[in-house]
Amino acid sequence: MDKQDKPTSDLRISSFASKSGLGMMLTIFGPLLDRLLGIRKLRKLYLSNNLAGLDKQDFTQKALSALGVVVEGSDDVIAKLPKEGRCIVVCNHPYGMIEGVIIAHLLTSFRSDTKIMANVGLQIFKEIKDYFIFANPLKPKSPINTSAIKQCFQHLNNDGLLVIFPAGRVSFYQADKQRISDGQWNRLSVQLAIKTSAPILPIFFSGTNSRLFHRLGRIYYRFRLIMLAHEMFKLDKHVIGLAANNIIDIKQLKEYKSVEQMNDFLRVQCYLNDQAYLSSWPEDEKPKYFQEISVAAEPLTIKDELSALPEKQHLIDFKSFAVYYGYQQQIPGCVQEIARLREITFRTLDEGSGEASDTDKFDATYMHLFIFDHKNEEIIGAYRIGQTDVLLSNGGLSQLYLAQMFDFRPDFINQQQPCLEMGRSFIIAAHQNSFHGLLLLWKGIGAFVCQNPHYRTLYGTVSLSKLYDPRSVALINEIMVSNVTDVMAKVPFKGQLHPEVMEFIASENLEIEQLSTLITGIEHDGKDIPILLKQYHKLGATFHCIGIDTNFNQTPGLLLSVDLPKAPDKLLKLYLGKEKDAYLSYP
Repeated sequence: MDKQDKPTSDLRISSFASKSGLGMMLTIFGPLLDRLLGIRKLRKLYLSNNLAGLDKQDFTQKALSALGVVVEGSDDVIAKLPKEGRCIVVCNHPYGMIEGVIIAHLLTSFRSDTKIMANVGLQIFKEIKDYFIFANPLKPKSPINTSAIKQCFQHLNNDGLLVIFPAGRVSFYQADKQRISDGQWNRLSVQLAIKTSAPILPIFFSGTNSRLFHRLGRIYYRFRLIMLAHEMFKLDKHVIGLAANNIIDIKQLKEYKSVEQMNDFLRVQCYLNDQAYLSSWPEDEKPKYFQEISVAAEPLTIKDELSALPEKQHLIDFKSFAVYYGYQQQIPGCVQEIARLREITFRTLDEGSGEASDTDKFDATYMHLFIFDHKNEEIIGAYRIGQTDVLLSNGGLSQLYLAQMFDFRPDFINQQQPCLEMGRSFIIAAHQNSFHGLLLLWKGIGAFVCQNPHYRTLYGTVSLSKLYDPRSVALINEIMVSNVTDVMAKVPFKGQLHPEVMEFIASENLEIEQLSTLITGIEHDGKDIPILLKQYHKLGATFHCIGIDTNFNQTPGLLLSVDLPKAPDKLLKLYLGKEKDAYLSYP
């Protein structure tokens, strides 16, 4: 079809005029309305840039260029989308018109089966009508909306890509929130996702309309409609950033109990991408080079040290694995090897010291609980554990590693009763995907406390690797940490979250499963909450605060404590075994 045969747009209010009385009024006052609504200016741009009759992709490309809009982040967004199959994209609505044009052009260039649910007002542009499924958000009961919903279902059932702006109207200043954001999101995208099992990708558009737009909107909301077209002409050289986290599958969505919660979760995933609230970790204080890892300890030396340990320090056996504990003066070769393996493991988490091994003065005073594989003659994992009653009697709080990181008040548990300070845990890479490593360490801890039942409380930190996005750590901080006053971080974690996210957290009683969906939605590699954090949560841990460990490559650590006798009975049976009842009955 020649360009002359293609539909062209008549950008005048009077072009909608019918022969009714209202139509006559539109014809008479059309020129005035065209000027008032900015349509006259649109018509000039349309004609001067020869947009009439263009193919939809050529039309949108040329229109965006004529308006001077600069779009950033397109490639990153496209990389998050599936190349085929049903999918829903949801976006915030900060401008009212231009974002529909941007997303239509971008996604259609990637997938020709893209459809955008859009305001019926965009019907005025005949060249691009094929992009859209039209609806009327200002009249929810309009018949066109029923038709639009049916078209959306059909498009997804045909494995198409569907874009929805759930707010239905432009973002505006909300007095109760004291900020500009979308209004309440429509639940249609969630309902479509549930019924079609379509994954959803939330995309965030940066920026907003002018101050004048929002000031007039506060006077009378209809003024926003009058100003929409005018706002597009203020975008010359204006950068609009697009950003998206990971695609959300239906299983993640169903971690929330209601359609309303699911809808709010998607909205939060969108606003988590606001660049104004993104930060990066401080520059690592690494040495200019990493020292070569120290030489491994001789297996014969380790075996000799283990055979010399008292029998009670040989805690448990499982297949070729055995769990032991000891002190540096008893097992210097084992502790040397543990420090070497710690450095290797921590380097993979961007936490290595850069030294030949990860060691400090506390290795000499803390107990080391570790797993030895007799078949392969190697240590596969360990915990460094401080017995606070012993350490405090030998020099006070300065003898505790975590006293370097936290200000412990006299009321904190480590000064109220004998505790075990847990830290420096690791499992070597070859065993990190196996269930037995962490389980054996915890069975070893269980066996040790059964031998020493006066230890009722464990406390320590879960290292939140800087491989995590700061937003993930901020979410953990807001959702997991209790409001406590008996301990403070010397160097607190200073993360920030978008106010929309903070409101969501405050209004919902989020469980760890919902926190998991938030974090896997953010992390570029889809990683989940640290497995050790999940382990402590299952034990009923109290999470106190997050601090920065300046002695461990500026790594954030989440301080927690576990009242072991109050842990779930199922886990106590697993870790304490047949000694459980005797441990619990200890006076």
